[in-house]
Amino acid sequence: MRLEHRAGEKMFVDYCGQTIPIVDSTTGEIRDAQVFVAVMGASNYTYAETTWSQSLADWTGSHVRTFSYFCAVSHCLVPDNLLSGVTKTCRYEPGINVTYQEMATHYGTAVIPARVRKPRDKPKVEAGVQFVQRFILTGLRHHTFFSLAEANATIKERLELLNNRPFRKLPGTCKSRFEELDYPASCLSRNSLTSMPYGR
Repeated sequence: MRLEHRAGEKMFVDYCGQTIPIVDSTTGEIRDAQVFVAVMGASNYTYAETTWSQSLADWTGSHVRTFSYFCAVSHCLVPDNLLSGVTKTCRYEPGINVTYQEMATHYGTAVIPARVRKPRDKPKVEAGVQFVQRFILTGLRHHTFFSLAEANATIKERLELLNNRPFRKLPGTCKSRFEELDYPASCLSRNSLTSMPYGR
């Protein structure tokens, strides 16, 4: 059964299981960077970036950078039950991390976590993670990165290709569908975002 998502309603967020190795140019030490993924519900418009961890600071920072990339904020955020976002899993009254909730309130959006062991609650990001792993990370497997900034610059280039790739069975691309559906229906758009920066 195919789920239909209303324009501008949901942004699904999660981390890839796969990481990206970053090499310290001074010591040669290799450190694995986490890969954050966000997908808009109606259009499949996708954002990805690397961070050093899945900590609260990196988690909320990735959301803020996602909003900047989309130039929009969805009405709801649908995370998996990561501890940085969700402190108590419950179908009816999940506990949301205070800082994460404050960030969502600042941008006028709501946090509605996916239910535990219910992948159908977040099929968009599950598919988005697969696309990022296949289309972006697989293409970078022979690259050597020496900083997060370098990795993210390359990921951004690959994102443009992914979001502008024509659909196989439908007209348009993720980007054109986003501009047609998700962006106009979002609760915040470009002008509002630039006038209300978030920081703790």
